[in-house]
Amino acid sequence: MAVKIRLARRGRKKMAMYDIVVAEARSPRDGRFIEKIGTYNPNTDPSTVVLKSERAVHWLMVGAEPTDTARSILSHEGIMLRKHLQVGVNKGAITQEQADEKFDTWKQDKEGRITGAADVKQQQIQQDREARLEAERKVNEARAEAIAKKNKVEEPVAEAAPAEEGAAEETPAATEESTPTDTAAAE
Repeated sequence: MAVKIRLARRGRKKMAMYDIVVAEARSPRDGRFIEKIGTYNPNTDPSTVVLKSERAVHWLMVGAEPTDTARSILSHEGIMLRKHLQVGVNKGAITQEQADEKFDTWKQDKEGRITGAADVKQQQIQQDREARLEAERKVNEARAEAIAKKNKVEEPVAEAAPAEEGAAEETPAATEESTPTDTAAAE
């Protein structure tokens, strides 16, 4: 009987979640399984994996073959490294303490990378937000300049018109005053 570690789909349409199960290779995808060892939710950012690591290592040690996707998830969680180290302990290449120390070092390094990636992602989100705000400021300034220019164009026309009216009033008065003088001089 070939045993596989694979994903069994559940959840609603377009919002799938998966159970990580140990099942016989001939059983249907969502059918009968031997043991459920975890869950995988790709809908969150980052993807959420809840796994019984001891049971996963046990099934790998007794010969269960993970599918490609399950292998990727197990590798990401460190289960494949743990199995590799355990095989070395069983063969006598390293001691259990050395294996545990190597796994703990790997785990701390992995947590540091995840934290670093989360920080980079937060910084990118902040930079994108600042860029959007700066673009909005530029648009608002351009809009304010256009409104000010429009209002400024109307004001000089409005100011020039009263000045012309005043000049026009003075000119006929001056003409009337000069006309009698010119008329008297002409006589």
